[in-house]
Amino acid sequence: MLRRHALTLLSAALLGIGMPAAAQLQPSPPASMTAALPVPVTDALRAAAIPEDAVSALVLRGDKTVLSHLADHPLHPASTMKLVTTLVALEQLGPVFRGRTEMRTTGQVKGDVLHGDLVLRGGADVDLSTETLTTMLRALRYQGIRRIDGNLIVDRTLFNPARADVGVPPFDESPEAYYNAIPDALFVNRNMLQLDIRSTPRPDGKPATRVRVAMQPELDGVTVDTDMKLIDADCATWENGWKLPEALPRPGGGIKVVLHGTFPKNCVASESINVIDRQEYVARLVRRQWKTLGGTITGTAVEGATPPGARLLAEHVSRPLPEVIRDINKPSDNTLARLLFLSLGALEPDPVLGSHPQPNTSGTTLTTLARSEAVVRAWMRTHGIDDTGFVVENGSGLSRIESITPVQMAGLLQAGLRSNWAPELQASMPIAAVDGTMRRRLHDSPAASRARLKTGTLSNVVALAGYVPDADGRQCVLVAFVNSDRVGNGRGRAVLDALVNWVARLDGTPSAVPAVTNSANGAATP
Repeated sequence: MLRRHALTLLSAALLGIGMPAAAQLQPSPPASMTAALPVPVTDALRAAAIPEDAVSALVLRGDKTVLSHLADHPLHPASTMKLVTTLVALEQLGPVFRGRTEMRTTGQVKGDVLHGDLVLRGGADVDLSTETLTTMLRALRYQGIRRIDGNLIVDRTLFNPARADVGVPPFDESPEAYYNAIPDALFVNRNMLQLDIRSTPRPDGKPATRVRVAMQPELDGVTVDTDMKLIDADCATWENGWKLPEALPRPGGGIKVVLHGTFPKNCVASESINVIDRQEYVARLVRRQWKTLGGTITGTAVEGATPPGARLLAEHVSRPLPEVIRDINKPSDNTLARLLFLSLGALEPDPVLGSHPQPNTSGTTLTTLARSEAVVRAWMRTHGIDDTGFVVENGSGLSRIESITPVQMAGLLQAGLRSNWAPELQASMPIAAVDGTMRRRLHDSPAASRARLKTGTLSNVVALAGYVPDADGRQCVLVAFVNSDRVGNGRGRAVLDALVNWVARLDGTPSAVPAVTNSANGAATP
């Protein structure tokens, strides 16, 4: 089932050896870099019936090229694209960068009443949650405010457009799934409702006759119900009966979330869904939490910008960037990666404090995504990486058009080794056979517990990129993409794991593969 694994169908143009449409606008690359693939890899390809020209790979050991197979072909990298976003963010924003949420006002406090609007200003805070929002509201109560005689102004204007989710067609058949959530600058709980779904026996011991569901967080005027039918089925496969939930308006301005489909008897499951419009979500959450704290608000929630001169009432800052990128790369979190990518185009570190995000107002006619792309391309060129054929859409890899060559990705990984923040980058990457998306792979390989590799998976793509120590302990850079209809059911992963295992077993014997020409400047590829 697609919703749990973020697997998406790609266009035919992306799956062949031709470049995606966006990449075809770029100048053609030079003659392909090709060398014989190792026997374990070709054996795995043959067993999976995957053609060799569906693979693009590059392995570097120090200043030597160990393996280069179609390494200048731009293919879809899937979630290995997150390495681009996270390394450039470390380099451009710095390791002490934090997103920030603020509550501000231009009103005056008289007695226990704030006469004026309360502004909730978003600053790409990845940790903005019910708990942190409640702490900020509690700070208002500590200041003696009980009643807000004005509106709640929700300021998402850090990004342009402020609501990139509006009018966007669903990416796939699971628009409610977390991996499909499109972030904004004020992304509370990532706009998710956490559901507890149960069909366990009743307190009196009798079998359940209906599915029970509970919801967190509690939102003002929002209820949840289900018409899911109980069936005889394995609880482990409960998602097979899942159907798209709905958020239905109710008389009096309320909203009822309704779950549809079937659900196994005697089963407990948890799910997170994105079905409430985010303006409604924030407004109803603030109103609910403020009411819980004994407060009232007379106005309504509106979207808008923070007025000039609005003074600070409360704030929250996120964890520092190295902690955030671990939460991006190890579990391969698409939504956080997209939020960080947008931050590249919208924020810059405070020149004194380093951790205080400041709006970057240059080029305001450009979308934030376009500015983020410009930041990434400028960084690549500064580090001598030719960006010909490189296509970035949202920085997460959850895209039908993103593409990169192994040469480009390897250049980025080499720059990562030279970076002041190399330890932070490597600490964010999954460790083979240990954690993250690599925890179940390569347990019987010498790469286990040693290789740090970012994975990428879509329905027609598997990819790996990262660092693999060889048998002598020398660090190797490995990049490999497979774009084929045949990668499913573990076949594509077997190909990539065979390559990693081969690299981890290399000894000190000089490679028989000669140095190849760098597509950027004609020098030997380092």
